[in-house]
Amino acid sequence: MTRNRTRGCSSCTKDQFLPEESFMSWGNYLTALKQTPSRLMNRVTARSLDSTEFEVKAVSGNEMKKTLNWWDIIWFGVGAVIGAGIFVLTGQEANQHAGPAVVLSYAISGFSAMLSVLCYTEFAVEIPVAGGSFAYLRVELGDFMAFIAAGNIILEYVISGAAVARSWTSYFATLCNHEPQDFRIIAHNLSPNYNQLDPIAVVVIAVICVLAVYSVKGSSRLNYFSSIVHLLIIVFIVIAGLFHANKTNLTNFTPYGPRGIFQASAVLFFAYVGFDAVSTMAEETKNPARDIPIGLIGSMTICTFAYCVMSFTLCLMVPYSKIDKDAPFTLAFQQVGMGWAKYLVAVGALKGMTTVLLVSAIGQSRYLTHIARTHMMPPWLAHVNEKTGTPVNATVVMMLATAAVAFFTSLDVLANLLSISTLFIFMLVAVALLVRRYYSSGTTSTKHRNMLIGCLVCILGSSIATAAFWGVSQTGWIPYTITGPIWVLGTLVLQFFVPQKKPTTWGVPLVPWIPSASIAVNIFLLGSIDKDSFIRFAIWTGLLMVYYLLFGLHASYDNAMEMEKAKSVENVMELGEVEAPKSLHTTHGSDEDGNTVSDGNDQKN
Repeated sequence: MTRNRTRGCSSCTKDQFLPEESFMSWGNYLTALKQTPSRLMNRVTARSLDSTEFEVKAVSGNEMKKTLNWWDIIWFGVGAVIGAGIFVLTGQEANQHAGPAVVLSYAISGFSAMLSVLCYTEFAVEIPVAGGSFAYLRVELGDFMAFIAAGNIILEYVISGAAVARSWTSYFATLCNHEPQDFRIIAHNLSPNYNQLDPIAVVVIAVICVLAVYSVKGSSRLNYFSSIVHLLIIVFIVIAGLFHANKTNLTNFTPYGPRGIFQASAVLFFAYVGFDAVSTMAEETKNPARDIPIGLIGSMTICTFAYCVMSFTLCLMVPYSKIDKDAPFTLAFQQVGMGWAKYLVAVGALKGMTTVLLVSAIGQSRYLTHIARTHMMPPWLAHVNEKTGTPVNATVVMMLATAAVAFFTSLDVLANLLSISTLFIFMLVAVALLVRRYYSSGTTSTKHRNMLIGCLVCILGSSIATAAFWGVSQTGWIPYTITGPIWVLGTLVLQFFVPQKKPTTWGVPLVPWIPSASIAVNIFLLGSIDKDSFIRFAIWTGLLMVYYLLFGLHASYDNAMEMEKAKSVENVMELGEVEAPKSLHTTHGSDEDGNTVSDGNDQKN
């Protein structure tokens, strides 16, 4: 391998940030810019291999330590998920969109999240690297699509961390007998969505950063202890709350109708964000084939049940119109005469949000580490510290970005924008799983490849049409009688007419129905999100494209060309529309349809 493998040192030199050939001089850079169209085509068509994702780990310089088992993964999952979503957004969505039917909103979001968990689990078992969904998409949907997802993954983690940190401040204020907004500084010259400055959130993020850098196993122990205490407090909330239940509070169960339920569900999907961070820990798991399925599915089951029970209890305690939007559980106990209980609830909420921040910090740094290993981001970010076995540079950079956003931005802006990024990525991972099961470069015939493409068009097109009609029309059902059967037809054709490739270790059951349903549900929830959030999402994606065309494209292209010079089959797989060396060309034959096939070792395009 070339010098790329040793660029993981901790020094801050130019070669650590822009080491590629295109950035060696201004002349080289101008030449690279002129070649942007051809290089972009190369990267759009380039797909990685499982083995390549393992190969690029060498850029980090040191290995991450394998210290986690299925028990750690379950509690990381619980710690990652149960936090600001249930303790803050429940009040906001019950009050404004769903009423007592918020429990149904949580169930719908939980169902969608479980479908995504299953898709993530197969990938995490088969490709146990720190890249998570970025690595999965690079293998199945290509280099360019992976980058677009990568940018949104980074946005997702920065926003989720910022939202949880701000919620931490709100609950800390109630614990100190203050209003949720009392510890924030009002900057009257800024926009209303960005003028409540939150210095406490910044301090909390700084402490979490130190913990995440120090040790993953140590973080696991802290997370385990905190999650146990957290669950005990949740049990108290449910039992004590049910003693003050009033059935009349459920009389108007769906005050905002089905549309309000799904609108709340789209926002409450924020409450399930976190399990994807756990998938990035596959590289540090002792036995991914056993530990990842048990850990991810087990933790999501626990979280979904807890969310539904807690939200139902809250709506039994207090009429939905009187639920506080900032600290619903603490003030609900105060309203029913258990003022002392609000302190216990606030402590539980703070513990939960602390573990969410901790797992988020660990997950987001590992995403960024693997992205940097591919040179789409500066290789300096890929460095793994030899002593701690953690990606220190990536952790610090991500936490600085999270602190900056948390200092300025209000929770409602963060929650909606986060949901778009998350649902978009989860939808792509489901598509990637279908591609993984039904397409193999060099072995899948042209006929079956075209059938796969047609089925994906049917599934995606019908899902988008259903979501679009739901978003623009308040009444009517006839369009659903068209889009629904098209979705079913696309999935049926995949099941019965396209040969399926079986996973080598652990696989999602009921393929293609589960990933196809995941696509449909995620897109449908996207259709329930407000227009302003989509505008912010489009702006961010546009900024990603600018960065990619100016830097990321040329860095990843140069890295692929350098790998090609290594004359390695595994590396040539990355090159897209770049001809492989003749010595690496494989022998070809014909399948039963008369299509040319190879022995499976040719370039993956």
